[in-house]
Amino acid sequence: MKVLILCTGNSCRSQMAHGFLQSFDSAIQVESAGTEASGKLNQKAVQVMSEIGIDISKHTSDSVEKYLDEEWDYVITVCGGANENCPAFFGKVKNRIHIGFDDPSHAVGTDEFIMSEFYRVRDEIKDAFYGFYTDNIKDSM
Repeated sequence: MKVLILCTGNSCRSQMAHGFLQSFDSAIQVESAGTEASGKLNQKAVQVMSEIGIDISKHTSDSVEKYLDEEWDYVITVCGGANENCPAFFGKVKNRIHIGFDDPSHAVGTDEFIMSEFYRVRDEIKDAFYGFYTDNIKDSM
């Protein structure tokens, strides 16, 4: 089973989704990429994942170009920008779906508020991707 998770910057939401999906089942080949990859991970995303025992610090922020020639069972977009910029995958993807989340890296306010947004989005990603895993992958492997 091959799953590609797409976002715009590939630094935050797609990285957390990648970490969660891989943690649910190590037999799934999971990659993540961005339509405008930032080239680095958001350190707050790394921190909030680490706090629940998932280490994404070794992930890389890659351009979607790296994966265009591969075939995928699922391509999942996690933000509106990526959802609107993925036509290159039609024909090489069995299932293309969108599960959107707010971008916590755009949160403004106190440090406490910003971190609360990272926790909120992290937990939403966990719940949504666990649902995706149990509904679409768990019994098919």
